[in-house]
Amino acid sequence: MARPTSFRRDSGLQARMLLTMFLLGLVYVVFVGIFVAAGAGAVTMLVIFGAFALVQLFFADKIGLRAMGAHEVSPQEAPELHAMIERLCIQADIPKPKVAVAHTSMPNAFAMGRSQKHATVCVTTGIMELLPAAELEGVIAHELTHIVNRDVAIMTFASFFASVAAMIAQNGFLFGGFGGHSDDDDSPSFLVILLVSIAVYAVSFVLMQALSRYREFAADRGAAQITGRPMALASALRRISSGMDRIPQQDLRAAGELQAFFIFPALRKGSISGLFATHPPMEKRIEALSRLEAQMHGAA
Repeated sequence: MARPTSFRRDSGLQARMLLTMFLLGLVYVVFVGIFVAAGAGAVTMLVIFGAFALVQLFFADKIGLRAMGAHEVSPQEAPELHAMIERLCIQADIPKPKVAVAHTSMPNAFAMGRSQKHATVCVTTGIMELLPAAELEGVIAHELTHIVNRDVAIMTFASFFASVAAMIAQNGFLFGGFGGHSDDDDSPSFLVILLVSIAVYAVSFVLMQALSRYREFAADRGAAQITGRPMALASALRRISSGMDRIPQQDLRAAGELQAFFIFPALRKGSISGLFATHPPMEKRIEALSRLEAQMHGAA
């Protein structure tokens, strides 16, 4: 039943990812430079930061799956899910990723991995019980688009820098310094390093959230192109939103660490603006999908 598709990478997203990584790179060059000026050895910094980055890049998916209590399932364990993903991968012309299931009533899904060959799509038992097949297809096509666009790998790597800055700032507050103060008047003070760490975390956070919101729109568009049914995904978003409202808050908070990777945010704070949101508002996503439906219907 595979049909031809015009699916391809989102050029707007690719441009935004390049810009985000460039800006993050600039920020962290300054960040590391200040540390080196404060007396930290350049080689030591390179080894420590390099080790953290490699761990983040190669093990973030395993850590994420473990955090959700998810495990990889074989075609024998989940035949219908595997068949659905295999069919969508043929339509999108991409390698089939690993398939994982998280046993939780929270209706959600996410993709992780550093490349198309090392990717995993995970769905919860809650979303499989909640959605009809056509809507679940839309959700999985959305996650496959994240893999094709490689935005999962970019988000994973970018979050590493923010995590380091946050860790330094947090330890600074807790312990009041990083092993003592220097008597060298030419060295930046502990307070300067602390303030720079906070600033680096804030800038990284804003850049990542802006990219995160755009990549959700791009994945919605990709899912519509793969399945040819934009409104099935729109219906899935409405149903997930209703289902999420019935999940206890403590369960949603426990899953908050993976917020940026979910198809639908587990935690929806009533922020004054959308600046700090990981996802665009559901209403705007549905509006965009409705426009796509009209374009596809008009072009048919």
